[in-house]
Amino acid sequence: MPKISDIILKGRFLILTLFVGLVVLMYLFAKDVRLSYQMAKILPPDNQTYIDYENFKSEFGESMNTIAIAVQDVEFFSKSHLKAWDNLGDSIESLHGVNRVLNITKLPILTPDSSKQRFISKPWYNPNMKGDLEEELKKQKIYDGMFYNEGANSGIMLVDINKEVLASPERKELIDRIVAFGDDYSSKLNNLDVKYSGLPYIRTVDSIKIKDEISLFILYTLLITSFILLLFFRSFKATFISIFVVLTGVIFSFGIMSILDYEITILTALVPPVIIVIGIPNCIYLINKYHTEFKKNKNKNKSLHLMISKIGNITLLTNLTTASGFAAFTLTGSETLQEFGLVAAISIILIFIISLLLIPIWFSFFSAPKLRHTKHLDKKWVRSAVVILSDWVKNKRHVIYISSGILTILGFVGLFMVQTTGNVTDDLSRNGNVYKDFQFFEKNFGGVMPLEIIIDTKKKKGLQDTLFMNKVESLQRYLTKYKEFSKSISYIDFLKFAYQSYNDGDSNYYKIPPVQPQRPSNMLGNQAREYLNNDIVKFYRCLGKLEENNTSRDFSSVLTDTNYSKARISLRMNDLSTPEMDTILSELRPKIDSIFNPEEFDVVVTGSSRVFLEGTKYLVGNLAYSLLLVILLISIFMAWMFRSFRMVIVSLIPNLIPLLLTAAIMGYFSIPIKPSTILVFSIAFGISVDDTIHFLAKYRQELIESNWNIKRSVFNALKETGVSMIYTSVVLFFGFFVFVVSDFGGTVALGLLVSLTLFFAMLSNLLLLPALLLTLEKRITTKAFKEPLLDIFDEEEDIDLKKLKVKRK
Repeated sequence: MPKISDIILKGRFLILTLFVGLVVLMYLFAKDVRLSYQMAKILPPDNQTYIDYENFKSEFGESMNTIAIAVQDVEFFSKSHLKAWDNLGDSIESLHGVNRVLNITKLPILTPDSSKQRFISKPWYNPNMKGDLEEELKKQKIYDGMFYNEGANSGIMLVDINKEVLASPERKELIDRIVAFGDDYSSKLNNLDVKYSGLPYIRTVDSIKIKDEISLFILYTLLITSFILLLFFRSFKATFISIFVVLTGVIFSFGIMSILDYEITILTALVPPVIIVIGIPNCIYLINKYHTEFKKNKNKNKSLHLMISKIGNITLLTNLTTASGFAAFTLTGSETLQEFGLVAAISIILIFIISLLLIPIWFSFFSAPKLRHTKHLDKKWVRSAVVILSDWVKNKRHVIYISSGILTILGFVGLFMVQTTGNVTDDLSRNGNVYKDFQFFEKNFGGVMPLEIIIDTKKKKGLQDTLFMNKVESLQRYLTKYKEFSKSISYIDFLKFAYQSYNDGDSNYYKIPPVQPQRPSNMLGNQAREYLNNDIVKFYRCLGKLEENNTSRDFSSVLTDTNYSKARISLRMNDLSTPEMDTILSELRPKIDSIFNPEEFDVVVTGSSRVFLEGTKYLVGNLAYSLLLVILLISIFMAWMFRSFRMVIVSLIPNLIPLLLTAAIMGYFSIPIKPSTILVFSIAFGISVDDTIHFLAKYRQELIESNWNIKRSVFNALKETGVSMIYTSVVLFFGFFVFVVSDFGGTVALGLLVSLTLFFAMLSNLLLLPALLLTLEKRITTKAFKEPLLDIFDEEEDIDLKKLKVKRK
C-alpha cells in the first residue's frame, strides 16, 4: 500500500474537502432515521408459523393492538367508583387513534322484545341504576371472570389502538395521554394504583428506552474509551482524533440505516456504540505503529507512510473478519437480524476507511511526537505482563495445555446445561413498573399475550352444526385446566349468552340451544333439520334480527369468518418461555386432534405470542449455522492471507475455546440463549480473531527477518503485538461492559458475555496460540505461509521482500 499512503498524504486537502461534504450528507440522512414501534420480525416469510399468523390477521384482524388497563379497588362496584371508571373509559375512547374501549361498564346485555321477534342490545350499566351493581353483572354468565376478578377486587378495560397510529411516532403521545387520564382518575380516588400492560404499551416504553439508551451508550462508551486512550497515549491529539473518527462512524451508521430505510430496533440501536468500541482498536493500532516507527527513525513523514503501509493490509483484514461476524446474520432469513448484520458490517468497513484516512492526515498537520507521547510503548506494567506471558509460553507450555484441556472439558459440560427461552418480558427490568404491572395481569387476568385457535370446518356455513358446537365447547372446557390461560371466548359463548337472554336471563339456559331449525337466514347458516318447538324457531329469528344490525359481529369481536366456516377461540396467556409453551402445545395438540379429526378439520394455534416463541426457536436453530458460516468466512480470509491450511486450523483453536467457555458460563449461571444473547458468539468470534491475525502477520514478518527461526519469531511477535493486543482488549472489554447499565436484560447479558469472551480470547491468543506454534513448529509453518496472497510488509522499510531469499535452518 505505498501508493495508497502517497495518495492519502499528498491529496489530504482534497480528501478532507470531500470527506466534510460526505459527513454533512450522511448527517442529513442520519437525522431522519426513525424508531421502530413494531415487534421484531424474526421469522422468515416462508415459515409456517409466520404464514399462519399472517393468514389469521388477514381474516380476523390484528390481535396485538390492545392496551390493558386495570385497577385494584375494594370499592370498585360502588356507584361513585364505577362511574369514575366509566368516565375514564369514555375519556380514553374520545382520543384520536383509539378505535374503541371495551370497558366493563359498556358490556352489552341482550333482551328480547315483548313479542320475542328480535333482540335489543344495550349496556348493562347506567349511572342511575339501583341495586347491587356487582350482582347485576354476575347474572350475565358470559362475563364471569373476564372483566372483573372478584378475589383480587380488580377491574380491567381493553383499549384497541389504530394500527396506523401504533406504527407511527404518534403512539407515544397517545400512550402519554392515556396514562394522563389514568393519573387523573387515580387522583380522584385516593391515588389508586392504575396498571398498564399489553404489547403496544410495552413496545412503546421499550422504544422510548431504546432511544434514551442510544444516547446513554454512546456517551458512556465515548467517556470510557477517551479515558483509556488518554491514559495509554498521554496525548490529547491522539485521543481527540480517535474520538472524532468513531463519532463520524456513528453518524455514518445512522445514515446507513436511513438510506436503507431501516428503523432503529433494540438490535440496530447497538450498532453505534459497537462501532465506537470496534473503531477505537483501529485507532490504537495505527497510532501505536506511528509512534513505534517514529521512535525508530525520528522522521515524521516516513513514519506516517510506514503506518499506512504496514498496518493498512492487516487492519483491512481484521475489519473484514469482524464485519464477516456481523454479515453472517444477513443469511439467517430473519428480517431483524438481516438489518442488524448489514448495517453493522457496512459501518465496520466504513470506520476502517475513515480511520485510515483521517488519522495520518491529522498527524501530518502537527509537529513530530514528543518523548512523552511515545512513552506508552515502554509502559512497565504492559511490558511486565508481556514478559510474564512470554515466560509461560517458553517454560510452562504443559500448564497452558493442561489448563486449556480442563477448561475445554468444563466448557462442554456447561454447554449441555444451556437452556433456551424467549419471553416477551425477558429483557424488561425486574424492578420496573412495566414488569410489575405485567405480573399483576398474569396473576389476576391470565396475562395479556394473545393466543388464538382457528378451527376450519372446510364447509361454508359449517359452524351451524350442533355437533361442531359441542366440539368447540369441549375444547374450551379443556383449556380451563391451564392456569397459564385466561378464560377463552368463541362464538359459542355468544350463542349461549343469547339463548340465556332469550329465556329471560335464566342462567340454566346458558348453554348451546338444543337444535338449529332450518330457516332462510341466520348467523349460523342453514342446515336441514326438523323443528322441535316454536320457541327455538323464534330464538333463531331473534338472532337473525340481531345480526342484521351487525351487533353480533361487533360484540363477538369477529369470532367467525364471513363465510361462517371458521371458528376462532380467543384467549390471553401468561408470558411463557419457549420450553413451557412447547410443553403445553405438546399436550394440547393431541387433545385438539382427538376432538377435531385432522382429516375433517384444520386447527391452527397462532397469535403474536406463538410467533415470538417460534422466533426464538428459529434463532437457536440458526445459531450453529450462522456461527459455522462466520468461521468459514474468517477461515477463507485467513487462508487468503497466509495460504496455509494448517495455520488456519491452529489459529481457530484459540478463538473457539473462548466461545465454548462463554457458552459454559451461560450454562453454569443459568443465562439462557435468547434473541439478544444469541448474538454473542458470532460477534465475539469476529472480533477476537483480529488479535490472531495481528499476531500471525507479525510472526510471518519475523520469520522472514530471522531466516525462518521459529522460536525467535514467536517471541518477537509476542513482544511486538502483545502491547497492542492488551491495549485493544482493555478497550473492547470496558467498551462492551458499558452495556451492563442497560435496562434491557438481554443487552446487559450481551455486553457482559462479549466482554468475557474477548478477555478469554486475549489470553488464549497470547498464550495458547504462540505455544501451539512452538510445539508444532515446522509441521504447520510451511513454505506457503511465508508467501501469502496478500503481501504484508516487513518491519524494515529498506528491505525488498521480493528479492529476499529465505533459507531454512
